[in-house]
Amino acid sequence: MSKRLKGKVAFVTAAGQGIGRAIAEAFIEEGATVIATDLDGKKLKGLKKATTFALDVRDTAKVEALAKDVIKKFGAPDIIANCAGYVHQGSVLECSEEDWDFSFDLNVKSMHRTLRAFVPSMLKKGGSIINIASVASSVRGLPNRYVYGTTKAAVIGLTKAMAADFVRKGIRVNAICPGTIQSPSLNERIEANAKKFSKSEKEVRKDFIDRQPIGRLGTPEEIAAGAVWLASDDSSYFTGQTLQIDGGMTT
Repeated sequence: MSKRLKGKVAFVTAAGQGIGRAIAEAFIEEGATVIATDLDGKKLKGLKKATTFALDVRDTAKVEALAKDVIKKFGAPDIIANCAGYVHQGSVLECSEEDWDFSFDLNVKSMHRTLRAFVPSMLKKGGSIINIASVASSVRGLPNRYVYGTTKAAVIGLTKAMAADFVRKGIRVNAICPGTIQSPSLNERIEANAKKFSKSEKEVRKDFIDRQPIGRLGTPEEIAAGAVWLASDDSSYFTGQTLQIDGGMTT
């Protein structure tokens, strides 16, 4: 590794598994001091060389309290990676008021909470903010992603609005839009779809693979590689953009 993030402090949410964990691990490998959080603190075990905290990003008071502690101990973060999210499956016909509110609270407002808590401290030295969005419905319409796609479109809007507000203040804000990524979350959706549509899990997995023009699923590490670039000074002229790491879904 080239240690592109040496001397930088990174705050990562949903780092217990999947994309969030791969990003935290990649940041560590690149020399960053990483503060990793997850709703389930047990999932953070084994994340070596990171300072870990259990954190419910839906709880404003807890986010603010942890931010104060982190800033006091480590200083303002140079990097924030907002990775927390939930994939609701279904159309408008299968989206209740509770589904809508939960999806927006976790997928969008959790980012707002984290940014409100940390950005004031970042103004003196600048930094890079990375929000995990998706190509699903926010960039390309996909079936049964009604509220999920809507929330991820909101993440892109949040990203562009913040980038415009802070472009002259040293803070860059970008979003990564992954395609279909092999992760524990995907495994759960495959299992659920197999039951819902009376298919085998092998058939459902093939359906997910077939929608990827490249002919395979992506890996969390491939998304993390993009996050490292966005976090590093290599992307210093890049802000307010979506980085689509999607195996050709949006070509």
